[in-house]
Amino acid sequence: MLLKKGIFSIALCSTIMLVGCGKDETVKEEVEEQTIPVTEEVAEPSYVMPFTGEKVADEVTMRPVIATINNHPDARPQSGIASADVIYEMLAEGDVTRLLALYQSEVPDNIGPIRSARSYFVEIAQGLDAFYIAHGYSPEAQVMLMNGVVDNINGMAYDGTIFKRSTDRVAPHNSYISGENVPVAAEKVGTSLLYHKKVSYTFYDEEESVKIGTQANEVSIRYSSHDVFNSSYKYNVSSNTYARQSDNVETIDALTNEPIALSNILFFEMDHQIIDNAGRREIDITTGGTAYVFQEGMMREVRWDNVDGLLKAFEPDGTEVKLVPGKTWVHFVPSNPGIETSVKYS
Repeated sequence: MLLKKGIFSIALCSTIMLVGCGKDETVKEEVEEQTIPVTEEVAEPSYVMPFTGEKVADEVTMRPVIATINNHPDARPQSGIASADVIYEMLAEGDVTRLLALYQSEVPDNIGPIRSARSYFVEIAQGLDAFYIAHGYSPEAQVMLMNGVVDNINGMAYDGTIFKRSTDRVAPHNSYISGENVPVAAEKVGTSLLYHKKVSYTFYDEEESVKIGTQANEVSIRYSSHDVFNSSYKYNVSSNTYARQSDNVETIDALTNEPIALSNILFFEMDHQIIDNAGRREIDITTGGTAYVFQEGMMREVRWDNVDGLLKAFEPDGTEVKLVPGKTWVHFVPSNPGIETSVKYS
């Protein structure tokens, strides 16, 4: 239990009777004000946030909220990405990647630009029991959303009301949802934001050593021969976090103009298949496969698996990979050409 020091004051006053020559004299002697320390109980952080591992005083009650974030160069810098507990990045069509931003620790003032749903986006939201936010959909995703596979709201039905268009960008790179409109959206579609399915990751305790694997202070991921959707990360020893660049530009949050800081970088290798003439994909998020994890300037190869819909990494002995408390960025990497070809570290 943490103790907080406080003070209270008491004033002491005494009267002393002194006898003088020939008459009584009463002399009042003032005693200086004294301060006596007291203690006040303060709640010790005893709850761990499910997706950041950070300790808080109050148990989390809000279910995860996950939003499709546009990652086109015309949509950068995005708003609210620094507040996300976890960001999943994966290919949509061609070499274009999109982000799924998971919010639970905090909901930022603005989120976006919001972009359209894909079937594997919906599956990830379903595994998290998340309230899913998107603007648009592929034919496969539309069927899933219409059938209620996951609680969701879509900008196609609420463009200009719950979803707002910014004037400094052109469509489809300018759709946003405010943080205060997230509960409004949930109420609008008749769903609850209460945290029922207790999904979470596993985290290191403060006293545990994280120095496992091979020294690797820098890592990069290539999705194509062009740099537009390729990213790199550099470890900062003093802050114990990674900074990120995309297309050789530092990744910042438009709300703060500050760089994002990440504690964990994960790469999951997955089978990708083109399913239509528009170049849309299916991504196998269920079978499991090779994974890399980067923490505190170290790298090691592990495996990922789908556990009741939640994607997790596992050590060779079968135990769950522990994450360093803080923010996490997860990349889905096509099995062809694979992690060894797509990811470089030094």
